[in-house]
Amino acid sequence: MLMKMIPLRLLLAGWLLAFAFSATAGDRTAAEIWVSPDGADANAGTRERPLASVSVALRRARELRRLADASAKNGVRIILRGGTYPLTSPLLVRSEDSGTKASPTIIEAADGERPVLSGGITVERWRKPEGEIAGLPAAAQGKVWVADAPEFGGRRFGFRQLWVDGSKAIWARQPNGDAMERLLAWDPANAEAWIPAASVPTIRDASGLEMVIDQVWEIAVLRVKSLRVEGDRARVSFEQPDSRIEFEHPWPPVIVDTNYHAPFFLANAIEFLDQPGEWFADTAAGSIYYWPRPGEDMGRTKVVVPALESVVHVEGSADRPVGNVRFKGISFAYATWLRPSVAGHVPLQAGMFLLDAYRLSPPGTAYAHGLDNQAWIGRPPAGVSVRGAHDVVFERCRFEHMASAGVDFQWGTHDDVVEGCVFRDIGGNGIQMGKFSDEGVETHVPYNPTDEGEICQRERVADNLVTDCGNEDWGCVGIGVGYGREIAIEHNEVRDLPYTGISVGWGWTKARNCMRDNFIHANHVHHVATRLGDTGGIYTLSAQPGTVVSENSIHDIVMSQYVPDPEHWFYLYLDEGSSFITVRDNWCPAERFMKNANGPGTRWQNNGPKVSVRIKDAAGLEPAFRDLLTNER
Repeated sequence: MLMKMIPLRLLLAGWLLAFAFSATAGDRTAAEIWVSPDGADANAGTRERPLASVSVALRRARELRRLADASAKNGVRIILRGGTYPLTSPLLVRSEDSGTKASPTIIEAADGERPVLSGGITVERWRKPEGEIAGLPAAAQGKVWVADAPEFGGRRFGFRQLWVDGSKAIWARQPNGDAMERLLAWDPANAEAWIPAASVPTIRDASGLEMVIDQVWEIAVLRVKSLRVEGDRARVSFEQPDSRIEFEHPWPPVIVDTNYHAPFFLANAIEFLDQPGEWFADTAAGSIYYWPRPGEDMGRTKVVVPALESVVHVEGSADRPVGNVRFKGISFAYATWLRPSVAGHVPLQAGMFLLDAYRLSPPGTAYAHGLDNQAWIGRPPAGVSVRGAHDVVFERCRFEHMASAGVDFQWGTHDDVVEGCVFRDIGGNGIQMGKFSDEGVETHVPYNPTDEGEICQRERVADNLVTDCGNEDWGCVGIGVGYGREIAIEHNEVRDLPYTGISVGWGWTKARNCMRDNFIHANHVHHVATRLGDTGGIYTLSAQPGTVVSENSIHDIVMSQYVPDPEHWFYLYLDEGSSFITVRDNWCPAERFMKNANGPGTRWQNNGPKVSVRIKDAAGLEPAFRDLLTNER
């Protein structure tokens, strides 16, 4: 009983201090295995004769533990020299790789060096094409460069991103930049959209063409099946299953009425490649075209396309979890996600994509009497995923250049730490954690498993810089937690995002579920909601007894010109079912809060511009981690 009186943050801090002490003690005498991009896997794995592959180093560490080698008594350090480690499959950390608190398994950067675990392939031998390129706009003729599409695993592969010297290029689109066109009409009966004919240049081949539609708090990515110009309008139909899901799902809505016409843009046609920084891949010919930005020398630039969906899997089971593994100073980069190219992407919220969804008539289910819709969702992948694991630490790592989520703690995880990391240039959610409904369970059903070991719990996300996430799926968030318990989200800087900054909760329900005692404290959230509406700096869903939202600083939420309601945004947004939550001492420039269909037990105390300047200034990265801001600029 006494333990229940100790604040969660103190328990977490004590645990982290104990772990740090044991890891440091182990570091001094731990076994060392060295790896370098210039090494060889036949080497001894010493500093002087390093290995070449992280997977081989992990196997050697596994053998030390299997054979109870005395050198591993105080831990095993796999030390990576700087440089890029191209992976042909995700690095798999399994239960046999586990350490103990006294003898952790550590994968770390050599002092002062930056190793990168990469799921990307370099595109080489760029050249100027001979003659005119069919379909390429006149403005681009003579300006673009071409390269052969690379192979991976002995064959050509699909990709949706291309990076030039670490800067993401633009998949050729119409209109350019941040501009969008407006739908003329939306026809669910015939599953068609009508758009201005002037927005569509003559396209030789519509295969591969995509339409991205703004749906208030999400976007839909739809594969175009046919596009036919009829006078000053064009009729568009879409491939399956995206067409069925898009026209049957009620939420989020596509709004086309007298006051608002949903915005859209088109992508992936050579006819759209009309400005520097854009690219297009002719999959039939196996060619990639790119118009360099000013200052880019295609004879020297490094061009990368992603080939792997995940770079690292930390994968255990309920009976044999992974434990006591630590990543320190590692960069994880270049991960792909191809589902939108083969099935479209119609999300419900926070990037969770719909597998099926429709309106109920009459409304009501056994678990929600007034529910007007049902939906089943899938979970987008992450560059780094953790399942069936505990005491896993990511310290001073970087997650960047990823098509979907950065890191994902999916199920059966506890007592893990993400601290002092940078999440930048992420297509989906920066940090994704907890259950967001299983694929075979309707998403409004409260999650409260009999086996509590399934629940992601006692996790700490602290002092991270989370920026430029959701740049592929604008409806994603910086830090997104579904059903989580005792999750501490503290002292992070979360900024430059298209939608919500921090989102905790799932289910839209006041009913009992597994969530409780989450702690969202002293985060600095700003310049969010740059693209979508119905949003908040910090957002919650469903009953979460004991959850506290405190001493956060939230400011600079400025709506896009394309949102349907430019006033529907909030610094703090407690959405459907939010219950038994304490919201106190949060600084923001105005008392702009949303309390939508909340349940009982929620308390609001001292929030807004009158909160102490001391609290405002203390939010965000703590002094020991503010170098993340300096190094990012």
